[in-house]
Amino acid sequence: MVFFATTINYLDRAVISLLKAPLTIQYNWTETDYANIVIVFQLCYAVGLIGAGRIIDKLGTKIGYALATTLWSIAAMMHAAVSGTIGFMAVRGLLGITEAGNFPAAVKSIAEWFPKKERALATGIFNSGTNIGAILAPLTVPFIANAWGWKWAFILTGFTGFIWLVLWIIIYEVPQKHPKLSKAEFDHIHSDNEIEDGTETKKIPWVKLIGYRQAWAYSIGKFMTDPIWWFFLFWLPDFLQKQYHLSTTEIALPIALVYTMAAFGSVFGGWLPLYFIKKGWSVFRSRKTAMFSYALFVLPVAFTQYVGGMNMWLAILLIGVATSAHQAWSANLYTTVSDMFPKTAVGSVIGFGGMFGALGSIFIARSAGLLFDHYKGLGHVETGYQIMFIICSIAYLIAWLLMHFMVPKMKKIDH
Repeated sequence: MVFFATTINYLDRAVISLLKAPLTIQYNWTETDYANIVIVFQLCYAVGLIGAGRIIDKLGTKIGYALATTLWSIAAMMHAAVSGTIGFMAVRGLLGITEAGNFPAAVKSIAEWFPKKERALATGIFNSGTNIGAILAPLTVPFIANAWGWKWAFILTGFTGFIWLVLWIIIYEVPQKHPKLSKAEFDHIHSDNEIEDGTETKKIPWVKLIGYRQAWAYSIGKFMTDPIWWFFLFWLPDFLQKQYHLSTTEIALPIALVYTMAAFGSVFGGWLPLYFIKKGWSVFRSRKTAMFSYALFVLPVAFTQYVGGMNMWLAILLIGVATSAHQAWSANLYTTVSDMFPKTAVGSVIGFGGMFGALGSIFIARSAGLLFDHYKGLGHVETGYQIMFIICSIAYLIAWLLMHFMVPKMKKIDH
């Protein structure tokens, strides 16, 4: 259920990138106009994350997740009712605020249902939904738009959230209340001695929470690496159309390949630290070793323009490796929160760090818009993308070093 919610979440946010070309023609957008629309989404996403995690910690995963999905599905469908730059900024802002509830609820669900050693793999599985959403978007949105118009692309993708909502209400319950959970399963889930006794249920005040180095280490990791994923999500279709002159339907296959690779990376990213743990390594050593490996795999994306000049599919391969490594990194980055914080604080910390990830994404979006407009005017669009690919390649190693400096042992807080 968490996997499908994440799939729908990313399907809804990816639609606009695939409709950029027809919407640009209809509303005469510049690259900066499109960047500003992306920025409004990211800014509101950041604002939403400030409170989303706290709200979900208070309401619980069942009600909190249901509320978030209902609201973002409505916001996604509302795109069909607006026009012009201002109209799209308004609905993108609403979508950003409401979609902020997904990851705090998702990671909290994983913390509730899995022991620590299994959380990275479980997170990798649900986080692969971001890739499936990004795969489904190019395989459906351009064809819906061509057949019935771009408005129906927003309506139909937004409606899928309500199908999920019905199933979530019927199926999901926390382990303490689930009628079919055996004692053996319950004991396995709480094998880390994190059962919600008197100490575990004690709330950590917000001011105290953000005073921990662990919270800031996670937030720095998000600030440095989330923007890279968002850059590919919002600009990869544009890159393929401008660089290789592909139509809105022709970009479906290369984009689907990129995110298919990323889906495998997400699951593998969760499996590798579990493998290390089973070999006798400590949790923090397993996590950090895996994350360092994934950071190295992003480096070759700096050569995308060089190899892409020889063959488009070589460029797609490098981007696919980079997005795969990002998802492997992300699965472990999320899990560091439940490694370092009690379950009652997981949603809040995920929201806090996610806010910084969104703020970093605003910086990247603004930079990309200015770069692309500048080099478009000079007739060298590819130069702007080359600069962006270099930034993407080094972001993860810098993030890993900063996180290692701040929390070398990923020690769990004692509250």
